[in-house]
Amino acid sequence: MTNVAFFDVDGTLTARSTMWSFLEFYLTKAHNRTDLYRAARRRFDALKEQGKPRADLIRAYFCSLADSPGAEVFRLGNDWFQTESRQGSLFHAPVLAELRAHRASGARTVLVSSAFPAALAPIARNLGVDDVWCTSPEIRNGNYTGRLAAPPMIGEYKATAVRLAATSHRADPSNCTAYGDHVSDVPMLTTVGKAVVVGNDSTLTRIARGRGWRRLPGPQPASET
Repeated sequence: MTNVAFFDVDGTLTARSTMWSFLEFYLTKAHNRTDLYRAARRRFDALKEQGKPRADLIRAYFCSLADSPGAEVFRLGNDWFQTESRQGSLFHAPVLAELRAHRASGARTVLVSSAFPAALAPIARNLGVDDVWCTSPEIRNGNYTGRLAAPPMIGEYKATAVRLAATSHRADPSNCTAYGDHVSDVPMLTTVGKAVVVGNDSTLTRIARGRGWRRLPGPQPASET
């Protein structure tokens, strides 16, 4: 029976948010629009302070890509990753080591993330992962609309993705492993036989202790989304 290891990305596999790192690169470095990046952060922070649901925060993020050409965003995703690679600090070392160990043992590796293809594709290619399940921004006439084509990949949608991916790889979820850093990852973590909690999310840590889940130290700084 095939084993699959599922990895959340931002704050778990990576030491910071790929979503915000990419948006800063895209708007600031590629288009010299620091004003748009700062405005996006202000909107996001205001919604977060109001206690808006995580799904609303993710939708607000993608508003910042409205009218952006899809091909350009994807191309600059590769440029962004090359820049991050040269800096050498994108990945969270303990979790990266676990991913590599899973691959070496013959397990399939799958990313399950609220981030989107432009940022995740170069990461997946670099690490040689087998599959990516993520948030799908809506694209019409070649441009991002600022909306989503489907609900964001969080919460129960991650659990559904794990079950579907396990089926596609002919794996039993009870024989699989999942890694997450946020309480919204609990549905994914409870779907598999082995859950690993990354970092110190207070609610997730309490659940991990109660269920006997393994824990790994979190990256600094923690992810924003």
